Amino acid sequence: MPSLNARPAEQLEEWLIEITEALAKHNQDHPDQPAAPFAINQIVHKSNDRLEHDMALCVKYKVPIIITSLGAREDVNAAAHSYGGVVLHDIINNKFAKKAIEKGADGLIAVAAGAGGHAGVKSPFALIQEIREWFDGPIALSGSIATGDAVLAAQAMGADFAYIGSAFIATDEARAADNYKQAVVDASSDDIVYSNLFTGVHGNYLAPSIRNAGLDPDHLPESDPSKMNFGGDAKKAWKDIWGCGQGISAVKAVVPAAELVARLKREYQAAKQRLAI
Repeated sequence: MPSLNARPAEQLEEWLIEITEALAKHNQDHPDQPAAPFAINQIVHKSNDRLEHDMALCVKYKVPIIITSLGAREDVNAAAHSYGGVVLHDIINNKFAKKAIEKGADGLIAVAAGAGGHAGVKSPFALIQEIREWFDGPIALSGSIATGDAVLAAQAMGADFAYIGSAFIATDEARAADNYKQAVVDASSDDIVYSNLFTGVHGNYLAPSIRNAGLDPDHLPESDPSKMNFGGDAKKAWKDIWGCGQGISAVKAVVPAAELVARLKREYQAAKQRLAI
């Protein structure tokens, strides 16, 4: 969960209390099936004036995984490591991957072509291959993954995990607007637009939401990257522009998260059987 989704900033602590208490109760009630670790995404770009506040809360509540993006910082990594947390860093190329590990990240999230929100343009085959030439630590692959088959493919090419985001927008538990969820169901890869207009960083967005904002998704102007602002006072001028990845044609309905996970598991097992592995 991106920490900046919590607005105002005080809401982040409310959410961390809710998450940690709910997971603690689950673990108490189901000691044989403990909850998986959760993660908070921190944008470490210099314009994010909430970073110190938000990281202090992550330390306070011992968030198991910190995902960092738009910059690699040793102090953020050290803060997570102070309580035993793990840092995974978003990267879009091999150069940024090496820098992240040099700064103390524990693992990488390879954000390949077709990923929702901020994303790169590298083929996942090229990106994972280049990283695996020198890094044997944990790698999650992101980009157009919305089926169990794609999860297995990610592992086959050398990733340890598949990182799935857009498919979970269309779940009952997601706090996205209902029309956002339905747009994910109705759209396909043809409806995804790659642009840097909205944040100054290139990312993938749903074309219908761009049209609803009065813009032509086929003729968007370029943004000035120097004007990026992820600060707490940043105006949400594009709050109804919806990030989304290219894999969404696999999403056929808004369903409970457990149902989506069950589908992914079935597809993963079926893919393994097809390949006799």
